[in-house]
Amino acid sequence: MATTGQTSQLAPFRIAPHFDPRVWGYKDLRPWFDCVVKEGEPLIGEVWLTGDMCLAATGPFAGKTLAAIFSEAHTALLGSGAPSPDSPLLIKVLFAQQKLSVQVHPDDAMAQKYGDPRGKTECWYALAAEPEANVALGLKPGVTTEQVEREIHDGTLEESLNVVHVDAGDMIFVDAGTVHAIWPGPILMETQQNCDLTYRMYDYGRPRELHIEKSIEATKLKTRAGKVQPKVLGDRTVLIDVEYFRVERLTMDGTRTSASLLSADQTAPGLAFLFAAAGAGRIAGQGFEPVDLPQRGIVAIPASSPAFTVEDLGGLDLIRITPNWPGTTR
Repeated sequence: MATTGQTSQLAPFRIAPHFDPRVWGYKDLRPWFDCVVKEGEPLIGEVWLTGDMCLAATGPFAGKTLAAIFSEAHTALLGSGAPSPDSPLLIKVLFAQQKLSVQVHPDDAMAQKYGDPRGKTECWYALAAEPEANVALGLKPGVTTEQVEREIHDGTLEESLNVVHVDAGDMIFVDAGTVHAIWPGPILMETQQNCDLTYRMYDYGRPRELHIEKSIEATKLKTRAGKVQPKVLGDRTVLIDVEYFRVERLTMDGTRTSASLLSADQTAPGLAFLFAAAGAGRIAGQGFEPVDLPQRGIVAIPASSPAFTVEDLGGLDLIRITPNWPGTTR
């Protein structure tokens, strides 16, 4: 970190992806990611972009995990007003070749009841989708928890799920307590609280642990889950802006300055992540080596970052993801 007077600056740095095995995943993630599973190795279903185990690929912390970097430099990363020093967001790309389990995530209160720091509210941005792509999102009106429990045991739970069609570019909000399932067809960028608590209700007979009692406790019969209409502004499209996170698609025309990336109502810089959904870019500024942003790459922009510019190297579809602290939603 460079130090100017009493202010420590931490320059933008790229994060290396972590490829997470899942029984419902793929052998070959190309052209999205250069990842091909060798014969006999587990399938890959999730690419974690900001997981605690992900490694910094550039900068002074290169080779260190995000967990270690947040522990060492949380003020430089988050700014002075963050309620927790931990990494606030887990960003993934999901590749489902088979149906995921029908599942539900706890809210903060339930997670803390059982000794975990936070629950899991999330959103899905469809990077691509086949024509018949669907997800299950919430329960049909009138369904009761007693009915859910009965259908878990007799294998008919899908009949009570609300089915939502997914097109490329859709943003879907999944608040904690929503019963849901991702089915084959869409490729989703998932932004969530930094928590991987999942209670499986039903898993199509696969030999994995179910969490029926806790999943019933976590279930909310009515939630706010659903598609979110984008808000088009002059230099960006706000895809979602709720508690815990804000996701924007930034308009690119050659280059943009770091100051222009801030939203109009943002009074001070905070942590942000820049994700190249397509194309490639480069981040450059005084005092640090330029950072390449390859297709499907992600760069952390610390709150204390020096000024920089983002250059579009061709077809850059730039997504900006920032944490929203509870009670401060814009």
